[in-house]
Amino acid sequence: MLLLCLLPALSAMAQKGTKPKTAPNLLIIMADQWRGQAVGFEGREPVMTPYLDQYAKESLVLSQMVSNYPVCSPARAMLMTGQYPLKNHVYSNVNSSSAPFGVELQKDAVCWSDVLKQNGYSNGYIGKWHLDSPYQPYIPTSNNTGKVAWNEWTSPDRRHGFDYWYAYGTYDEHNKPMYWDTNDKRDDFKYVNEWGPEHEANKALAYFKNESGKIRKNGAPFSLVVSMNPPHSNYRTVPDKYYKLYKDIPLTDLVKDPNIPAAGTAFGDQYRKDVRYYYANITGVDEQIGRILQGLKDQHLAENTIVVIMADHGNCLGKHDEESKNNIFEESLRIPFIVNWKGHIQARKDDTFLGSIPDIYPTLLDLMGLKNKIPQNVDGKSYAQYYLNGKGEKPAEQYILGAIGSNNVNVNTGFRGIRTQDYKLAFVKKKGKGAYELYDLKADPFELNNIYQPDLPIVKKLQPVLAQWLEKTRDAFVTGK
Repeated sequence: MLLLCLLPALSAMAQKGTKPKTAPNLLIIMADQWRGQAVGFEGREPVMTPYLDQYAKESLVLSQMVSNYPVCSPARAMLMTGQYPLKNHVYSNVNSSSAPFGVELQKDAVCWSDVLKQNGYSNGYIGKWHLDSPYQPYIPTSNNTGKVAWNEWTSPDRRHGFDYWYAYGTYDEHNKPMYWDTNDKRDDFKYVNEWGPEHEANKALAYFKNESGKIRKNGAPFSLVVSMNPPHSNYRTVPDKYYKLYKDIPLTDLVKDPNIPAAGTAFGDQYRKDVRYYYANITGVDEQIGRILQGLKDQHLAENTIVVIMADHGNCLGKHDEESKNNIFEESLRIPFIVNWKGHIQARKDDTFLGSIPDIYPTLLDLMGLKNKIPQNVDGKSYAQYYLNGKGEKPAEQYILGAIGSNNVNVNTGFRGIRTQDYKLAFVKKKGKGAYELYDLKADPFELNNIYQPDLPIVKKLQPVLAQWLEKTRDAFVTGK
């Protein structure tokens, strides 16, 4: 009751950038490749997420949040830096192919975790990082043995204020994951015979308990990121208890959306083969999120912790003849996004707020009383007041980009677009040819009909806005060619 009475004062403090009397903790739980349509409370897909369904009732849900560059490393770098990819240098996935062009999180970047560290926070990171380039001799893990190496240790001087570290670069064997602990050297990684999300939830619970004060600084506010890899592929490495929930559901009940290719086609068959496992991973991650949230309560930390639950990007799973992500379609772009701060953020489902990942950084620091500590070179904008009570300014559009070649002299590749409440306009380049695509998201939510015509009023309205954004972000991408 006391917290509810303090809401107006806290709202004012968030606006002024003054520090709340008690610095709030921050918990970010992020899953990989979880599309925003695949949560039970949305009622769009037959997927079971009972823990999120309940938590959503107590929280702010932004159902129109998108991953502005829907692929792993660029999305994660936008979250950490508050900047769009061409500014933060992570404009394609971080691996040995992009390494020669400096595609990785820059050592001198000022991440939100750096700001929190400078302001007395203990910071912890658990799980997938995927922001540091592999270098030779490559770490001898299975995803570093082919033509492209993916996985790498993050040295302490590249951890951006995270003093507790239990993480890896990127590694997709979910039933036998690997990690580097805080004090491990590069060759000291260890494998764990446990499903990744369950193991990471256990580590999060230990972080909250902080027995003997050995994990984080006692008495200091903390931030913790728990970055789970599933429901990223390989979808089949999921505990059987979750798969059994979907095993006997008829495919006709799981394959209803009209943008799923027909059976007998490559992607249509792929969708039908993977969908049960994809949902099983989501249900498993949902249960582990439930365990983490319960652990927060058990340690009496829930009252003063801002909780963010999200994904780095979505997953077409074969829809639109797209294998997974890094395309302009809703299943690739839209992500689950839930924010909770008891007694401060009003619980509600908002279907109109056009959220973008770069805005998360300044919004969280603003909510935490650190508005005046937000770096000037952050691209994102704070919407702290809107998060609190739905009042104040909100975005008119979202900008999307992706599929950019890793060679930094060839950014004129991939797609760029603008998304509003009702429309999505994008220019897409494939194999040297480009064309506009326009979808009416209200009349055609499954994006079956490209209605682009150059003389349409909505095209004439959105094209200049997109052009202005390309100029503002110093993007050399050329539309119309």
